[in-house]
Amino acid sequence: MPSSRTGRPPVEQRRAPRRPAAARTVRDNPVARLHDRARRAWDRPLTAYYLIAGGSVLITVLGLVMVYSASQITALQLSLPGSYFFRKQFLAASIGGVLLLVASRMPVRLHRALAYPILAGAVFMMALVQVPGVGMSVNGNQNWISLGGSFQIQPSEFGKLALVLWGADLLARKQDKAMLAQWKHMLVPLVPAAFMLLGLIMLGGDMGTAIILTAILFGLLWLAGAPTRLFVGVLSIAATLGVILIKTSPNRMARLACIGATEPKAGTTDCWQAVHGIYALASGGIFGSGLGASVEKWGQLPEAHTDFIFAVTGEELGLAGTLSVLALFAALGYAGIRVAGRTEDPFVRYAAGGVTTWIIAQAVINIGAVLGLLPIAGVPLPLFSYGGSALLPTMFAIGLLIAFARDEPAARAALAMRQPRFGRKRGAKGSKLGRSPRRWNTMRRRASAARSSGER
Repeated sequence: MPSSRTGRPPVEQRRAPRRPAAARTVRDNPVARLHDRARRAWDRPLTAYYLIAGGSVLITVLGLVMVYSASQITALQLSLPGSYFFRKQFLAASIGGVLLLVASRMPVRLHRALAYPILAGAVFMMALVQVPGVGMSVNGNQNWISLGGSFQIQPSEFGKLALVLWGADLLARKQDKAMLAQWKHMLVPLVPAAFMLLGLIMLGGDMGTAIILTAILFGLLWLAGAPTRLFVGVLSIAATLGVILIKTSPNRMARLACIGATEPKAGTTDCWQAVHGIYALASGGIFGSGLGASVEKWGQLPEAHTDFIFAVTGEELGLAGTLSVLALFAALGYAGIRVAGRTEDPFVRYAAGGVTTWIIAQAVINIGAVLGLLPIAGVPLPLFSYGGSALLPTMFAIGLLIAFARDEPAARAALAMRQPRFGRKRGAKGSKLGRSPRRWNTMRRRASAARSSGER
């Protein structure tokens, strides 16, 4: 065999070392390469932060658009300007945005310090609702307080935030003292306080909000590691009370009978709202009839801009629009679970899990009612439906999640390592006049240092 003077085979006969089969598969397969990039993107420290911030902003903005579209006819029927409900929702979203920014910048210890004041304020306002002359009834529920003019507030919405913060702080303190191993410390006083809030809500007849509060309670107990028998016991008590409350109310029994209804009048039961919600979704098709072109909102679909705004979204934006909304809520839920699962702070874990349970459970109940899979509970779609009382505490809760996502050690390190893309960073040590060199100059010096001495 021919060889060179050094005894090695010629260059053309030399073979490059073979790459491992797994590396060749990922590099040569476009699908595998895309999957690998997506997996690395999901594993980045700031993924949860971006998902929570971006997803909540997109849901809120799309909700403002749909509130404007769905509420115009209702406003004109009430002899109001067509943008009346949109202006009120935009004002609430602006105030909620300020609350979100404030909550996202607050330290965890300050959130814990606010737990008891928020709980006390929520209980006081929920009790104030039952005072004659102060509380007011809307759609048969005595759960509102008039603030003058056309502004009302629903204190039970702030009860959700109060239960999340106070319950998380309570469970975190008990975990620090190793008291959660005993069932009495896990249940008391968390469950009695939650039942007190539920009782105040049910005095006004708001079954939907009571269901969301119950979901938050069970979410906190699940995160605290409640034993199965204890969890099943509390669930059985809550289910028994729920059955009694439904059986003793003809209105709730009628709503239960409208699950899966296809005719507006099913015997003696009026299923007009449930059936016309299905009509709106069915007429939307794949891409919808166009923004503002809904037919059902012209008096056929009650509460088109509040509880059934998802149906108007399906009619105007079609399946593509509804799936986009579902994807945004799914991303928000995933990010909340990720924040709760990666932290070592028990308060952050309980609070993040409680907020995620609250938002996802409320979204599932609202969307399930519009699809005819669940009874109509009268709860709004979080961040999306019209209603400032629901929007303000929800946006504050989103600010909590953003603060927790920023507080992760890896996220803090990633935020600290950020450099401005252009311009100069002041205060850097070892630079002239306290200024660091521009980024491209730094990159050029690094590239020059990496070259070999004979390379050109």
